[in-house]
Amino acid sequence: MLLIPAIDLKEGQCVRLRQGRMDDATVFSKDPVAMAAHWREQGARRLHIVDLDGAFAGEPRNRSLIEQMVAVMDGIPVQVGGGIRSIEVVEAYVAAGVSGVIVGTKAIQEPEFLMQAAKTFPAKIWFGLDARNGLVATEGWDQTSSLKAVDLAQQAAQWPVAGVVYTDIERDGMMSGLNIEATLTLALASNLPVVASGGVTTLSDLEALKQAFTGHESLLFGAITGRAIYEGTLDVAAGQALLDG
Repeated sequence: MLLIPAIDLKEGQCVRLRQGRMDDATVFSKDPVAMAAHWREQGARRLHIVDLDGAFAGEPRNRSLIEQMVAVMDGIPVQVGGGIRSIEVVEAYVAAGVSGVIVGTKAIQEPEFLMQAAKTFPAKIWFGLDARNGLVATEGWDQTSSLKAVDLAQQAAQWPVAGVVYTDIERDGMMSGLNIEATLTLALASNLPVVASGGVTTLSDLEALKQAFTGHESLLFGAITGRAIYEGTLDVAAGQALLDG
């Protein structure tokens, strides 16, 4: 189980949003490459990067910056999401050394795209499911659909995806704790490894997540944390030590 620091990119800066709202962004660094190096030095074993501009534009907007961040991680795995809506973009990220490519909007709108990507790049593709009250949101979380996250995860399980990155939007950036029940339900229903996201705030959140997955440890790949590590309520090394323990 991994504790995965998040870097969200907006206009070339490292920011954190609240509930995915672009008009509620806090800038934590104007040098995302240096921030990536910082989390590497703090003991991160994986990094999560989101191209927020790309998510809204429908195509990458910070790709060259992301490539620099991948390079500075010096071999530590990096997963990337935001605006990935063609096989050509997936291929470019994989060629740049990205370990996990997260596809969301395009995979939901066109499931065959997820199937093609997963079969072309087995174990490299993560299905990004971002939900409000269990219903999936797309277009940078701007649109909420009538589709249930659990149903889509079950569908994705028939293809060689690496797993699911599951985010509870209502909790994201709110420092309110994970939606553990929904995360566990999705993992058990799909039998896919899950990365939990949205609300990780303190060590107790990680402890509760770990306890919930007792007996199903293989289904919990890790947890993403953002605002908490920037505001100091969670330490990356301590969080990883807890998960290791």
